[in-house]
Amino acid sequence: MVQTDRTAATREALGPTLIRLAEEGLDIVVVDADLGVSTTAAQFGRRFPDRFFTMGVAEQNAVGVAAGLAAAGKIAFVSSFAVFIPGHCYDQVRMAVAQPNLNVKIAASHGGVITGEDGASAQALEDLALMLALPTFRVVVPADVVECAQAIEEAARRYGPFYIRMGRPKIPIIYDERYRFQLGKAHMLRPGDDVTIVAIGDMVFQALEAARLLAQEGIETRVLNMASLRPLDEEAIVAAARETGAIVVAEDHSVHGGLGSLVAQVVARTCPVPMAFVGMTTFGTSGRWDQLLEHFGLAPPRIAAEARELVARKRA
Repeated sequence: MVQTDRTAATREALGPTLIRLAEEGLDIVVVDADLGVSTTAAQFGRRFPDRFFTMGVAEQNAVGVAAGLAAAGKIAFVSSFAVFIPGHCYDQVRMAVAQPNLNVKIAASHGGVITGEDGASAQALEDLALMLALPTFRVVVPADVVECAQAIEEAARRYGPFYIRMGRPKIPIIYDERYRFQLGKAHMLRPGDDVTIVAIGDMVFQALEAARLLAQEGIETRVLNMASLRPLDEEAIVAAARETGAIVVAEDHSVHGGLGSLVAQVVARTCPVPMAFVGMTTFGTSGRWDQLLEHFGLAPPRIAAEARELVARKRA
């Protein structure tokens, strides 16, 4: 099921998936905030121009329009970069979508430091913390374009607010077409009994590479793709804690308020074990995305080092 010889950006799933679902009969509308070419939402607009609404550089208005369309019975997708939705319009997301629990799906592209050359102002590193603070939102961070397409379809077919975080660069495709995304379920990509790496988004492939490095040292590493942050697969986390005794969390997001915070809460409440957190502790900077992962300590050697230290602590 795992394949890494092809690459694609997760954002590439948005336009084609929405077109397919609309052609199948789903009553989808899309609200754009001037970035539809980059998010690929504009592809939907070319196919269904009467169901595509562009608001220009007005994210607050875009969220309000999407909420109104959802209140009128539509499956409303609103798309922009993650620094702009939720970054520019958190009050509207909270008041117009989350509190009334409307059928709005936020498809946010360019999440994480891997946004790259656009620099710190365009690198959303706090978006998951913001969205996880809104209890009615399901929050999903797909690991590759295959999982992203399936997450978009899940959001379209299930009532209620969704936040789907997508990325800018082409990254390795992990899954083939046999894979099935399940909301609320982690997917174990690699078994192991010595340590677990729990990862999301572009960090899933980094985690797999870290596990490969550790295997050369005889350390068997479990790798969990925790694409569904809400609902969260607490059973998989508890099993990892009990069966491997150490957990590294890897995310292209601030270490505060994202995946690491969720996993730590479960571990602290159920089965405390040594943990480490690989993520962003500062704002980003401009650079090629793979260089930025190295620069900020998000690459496989750092993940492997954290896992190695946890295994040593566990065995001491």
